[in-house]
Formats: sequence, C-alpha cells, structure tokens
Amino acid sequence: MAFGLAFLLGLALATAGPSLAQGADPASIIAGFAGKKSFEETEANVRALAATGDPRVSTTLDALASGDLYYSKTDNRVVIASGKGTSFATSDPLTGASLGDAPKASLEKVRVKNSIRALVAELKGGLTLGSSDPAERMAAAVSLFDKASPDQLAVLDSAIAKETDPAIRARFAEARAVAVLRSDRPSEERREAAQLVAARGDRAAQNVLSGFVADPDPAVAKAASAGAASIAQTIALWGQAQNIWYGLSLGSVLLLAAIGLAITFGVMGVINMAHGEMVMIGAYTTFVVQQTLRLHAPQWLDWSLALALPLAFLVAGFVGFVMERGIIRFLYGRPLETLLATFGVSLILQQAVRTIFGPTNREVSNPSWMSGSFDVGLMAVTWNRLWIIVFALAVFAALLFALNRTSAGLKMRAVTQNRRMAAAMGIRTPMVDAMTFALGSGIAGMAGVALSQIDNVSPDLGQGYIIDSFMVVVFGGVGNLWGTLVGAMSLGIVNKFLEPYAGAVLGKIVVLVLIILFIQKRPRGLFALKGRFVDA
Repeated sequence: MAFGLAFLLGLALATAGPSLAQGADPASIIAGFAGKKSFEETEANVRALAATGDPRVSTTLDALASGDLYYSKTDNRVVIASGKGTSFATSDPLTGASLGDAPKASLEKVRVKNSIRALVAELKGGLTLGSSDPAERMAAAVSLFDKASPDQLAVLDSAIAKETDPAIRARFAEARAVAVLRSDRPSEERREAAQLVAARGDRAAQNVLSGFVADPDPAVAKAASAGAASIAQTIALWGQAQNIWYGLSLGSVLLLAAIGLAITFGVMGVINMAHGEMVMIGAYTTFVVQQTLRLHAPQWLDWSLALALPLAFLVAGFVGFVMERGIIRFLYGRPLETLLATFGVSLILQQAVRTIFGPTNREVSNPSWMSGSFDVGLMAVTWNRLWIIVFALAVFAALLFALNRTSAGLKMRAVTQNRRMAAAMGIRTPMVDAMTFALGSGIAGMAGVALSQIDNVSPDLGQGYIIDSFMVVVFGGVGNLWGTLVGAMSLGIVNKFLEPYAGAVLGKIVVLVLIILFIQKRPRGLFALKGRFVDA
C-alpha cells in the first residue's frame, strides 16, 4: 500500500513538471514501456522519449540500457528498481523520488537488446540541449553533430529557437543540417543543409558529407561532393601548417641541444663527444628535483622545473668545467685525441648514471601548466612543445645578450677572433676557455630539463641528439649563434616534411646527404664566422 501511494505521488510530481516536448508528456511515454512489448515498440518508445528533449528522461534511458527499468505486474507502473534478494528498492524514473521497496516477484524487467542500448547511447546526446549550463549545451551540440537523426529535428528546432548564445546556436544549426541531410525533406532544403555542413570545414563535416556524394538526389550529391573536396583542400593546408609547427618544435629541441655545442666548438674548436651527456645530466637533475619535492614538498611539484633549471645549469656546467681543466686543456690543437678523450668521458658518464639510477627509463612528470593541448584551426598545439619553443628562444636571446653586451662575452669573442692578440691584451685565455666550456655544458644541462618533458629520461638520452647537434652547428656556421638558430629550425622543418614520404630514418639520411652537398659549396656554413681557426 505504501509503495502504491508513494508511486502515485511520484507520478503526480512527474506529470506536473515542465517538459521541453512539443505536446508530448514524458511520463505518459515512460508508462508505454509497461507490458510485454516487442523490441520494435520499445525502440519507438525510446525515440519518442528522447524526442521530448527533457533532460530528466536521461535517467530513464540509462536505467533501460543498464537493465534496471521494470514495470509492476499488477498495475503496469514503470519504476527503476535495484537490489538483491527478494526485495528491490524502487524510484520514479522521471523525478528520482523514492517509491519504497517492492517484492522482486511483483516486477517485470523491460526487455532490451544491444541495438536498443546503442540507440540510447546515440540519442542521449540530444538530452542536454536544454541544459542551463552553456558548456553542457555546447558539448551536447558537438557530440550530436555526426549522430543527428531526423527524429531529433523537432528537439533541435526547439533548442535553436530558445538559444541565446550565437556560438552554441551555430553548433545546433550544424547538427540540424546533418539531421536534414538524413531526412526525406525537399531537395532544396537538403542541398542547403549540405552547404551548411561544408561551411563547418573540419574532418567531422568531411566524414558526414562523404556519405552523401552518391546521394540519389543529384543536387544534394553535387553539393556534398563540392563541400567534401573543399574541406579536403582546407585539411591539406592545415596539414602543411601542422608539419611546420612540428618542424619548429623539433627545431627548438635541436637548438637547445646544439647551442651549447656551438659555443664550445666555435670558441675552442673542441669536438666534444660528451656534449650529449651534459643534456642527460640536466634531465637526471630534473628527475632528482622532482623526486625530492614529491617526497618532501609535494605542493611545490608544479614548480619543479623552475628549480631544476638553475640546478641543471650549475651541475652540468661544473662537470664541463672539470672536463676542461682535467682533460681537454692538455689536448688543444689535437682534434683526434680530443674526440677520443671526450668519447671516453661520455661512456664513463653513461655508466655512472646507470650505476646510480639504473638502466631503465625514469619518469619525469609534466607540470599542470605544460599538460594538455589546444586547437588552432585544424591544428593541435601541445602546451609542452609550445613552452619548449618559448624557452629555447629565451635561452637564445639571453645568450646573445651575454655574448654581445657583457664583459665576459667580449672576452669570449676576442679569443674567438684572435687568441694571440687577446692574450697580448691581458685576457686570460685559459680561463676563458674553461668558462666557455662550462657555459656550453650548462646550457646543454638546461636543454636536458626541457627534453625531460618530451623524451624518455635514460642513460642514452644524449646519444639521440649529439649527431643532430653537430649537423646543426656545421650547417649554420661554426660558432655563429644566428646560424645555429636558422640551421636548427631549417633542419627541423625539412625533417618533418620528409618523414611522411621517406620515414624517420631515411629522412635523416636524406638530410645528412643534403648537408654534405651544401658544405661542398659553402664549407663555412650558412653564416661564416671569422676567427683564429678560419684564418689559420
């Protein structure tokens, strides 16, 4: 008795509630699920319920799809029931009001099959079109676009009439156009719908129009074909823009890895095969900083990179200083011995890292402000790549300022241009060499901080960039920072344009061959720098 009274109260509340349907009462449609219905009748009821556009019926559809929608064997009242044993807790399918417990034996489940569940999932997107939250309405319109069916035209017309936000209304109109295309509306209306879908200009619109290029109506088929072709051209142009963006992103990574090498090679003429290990040291410094913060100050983890940058510069710079003072200063003027010695140092550093941290990759997390992506037209831009480009350009600008506007930079350039004259003027060239090598190594360490956000942190991290770094330096012009910038960006873009056609490995080989041919014509690179090595 209590169950019956509670159910009547819930039904009264449901029928008194507002509805977005045009003359259709969700409560009466829900009542139509009762009885031994065929699957076709249940499917028709699902469509009618979704066509009301009332967000409240979403609960009913969810219960139907999950097998929790029942009706009473005695009075055919539809309820949502759940539980175990001989008694089920019941609630009103529209309002959610509790209707008390009911014996399991007194209830019969509304039968569904997989096609009905799929239909529910398809139609649910239209139920939030009338939501009070603009974000929900926009999300519903976007998700409904490629699923819109003629059954939803009435709901979409109602939603468009009530919508006050122009951007959301435009999305509603696009979804309605898809529904019109799939309907039996007049030819002119369907042709205009195809043109509206084409104006959207993205891949989703192209996929929709591709289904109508062979439409029996010639006018609709022509409009769909023209729209799909126009979108294909737009996508191709955005694809080229995406390749340029990927190229600039790769170029910024190459710039960070090569800029320190450009300093040491340009000023000192040292072929430093351990330069990649300076990058690796910077990446492992980032890992240590993050682990320390994770254990002792997790609230500061988002600022780990800000702390890791100066530490990576100091640690890698110190290792570079020790290398120069302990080994390289005894090998000036002997390039082959220098190459072999620094190669040996690189192996020692790799093994040391394996011993301390292990041979496996280490996880370095992205801060929240470097996670995710956003769209520019049809192009996806990830935040971590964008920040790395900004960081690379900032490092380049800071280094350019230091070399051209500071006393240390003036001494460095003097030694580059004429070592003997600089020494005669009182410049301590050995110390300039040591500090230059430390500076180049420190910048490589900062590059490691950036690379830890987009690459695996492992003992082999630096080996993946050392050859590319040398190519950038030689191509741009030894010791010339502007040449390093142009060379890095050029090689990055060329690589990304070659990869779709030649593959990553063959693309690098082609780039290497092109650089070799270029060096045959311009041995000093793009931007030749005069100095003691050139004059010699």
